[in-house]
Amino acid sequence: MTVVTIEGRVALQRATIEEHIRQENAKEWEKVYDTFLRDERAFYDVIPMSAHYEGIRGVQDFYEALAVALPDFVITVTGEYDLPGYSWRELTVTGTHQGEFAGIAPQGHPVRFEIAALYIFSDDDPGKLVAERAYWDNDSVYRQLKGEADAPRGGVGLTDRAPIRVA
Repeated sequence: MTVVTIEGRVALQRATIEEHIRQENAKEWEKVYDTFLRDERAFYDVIPMSAHYEGIRGVQDFYEALAVALPDFVITVTGEYDLPGYSWRELTVTGTHQGEFAGIAPQGHPVRFEIAALYIFSDDDPGKLVAERAYWDNDSVYRQLKGEADAPRGGVGLTDRAPIRVA
């Protein structure tokens, strides 16, 4: 096993997340999956929906559902925070509701919402994700998907602020 310094580990994490989000935005799913451990240890949690996707197949299932619901989504990073083994990103997601999501039929409405994402890295391979856990406000997302006129758009407006990076 190669010894990696704390600074080196955080640099690997940052590079992995940068690649992960770049490939999500490019819709290059195999390259997204390559940022994870490609075995049963990988998982994806969607906390506001109490959904746990187990193993690399579960990770793939999550992204397949996302690609159907919001095929044109774009992720913007608005904050970065890192510790060895863990990274957090504040993200803003924009897209158009074009496929079923959480039982809501597609209605073509634009959505914009903020996510707090926790990325958990492997101890054995510090450049690979074990997991991503996503947190967002379900109520505002559902209201946007349904096209409610008074639905909150974009949370507190993180994309309107200067990005934050903390290591």
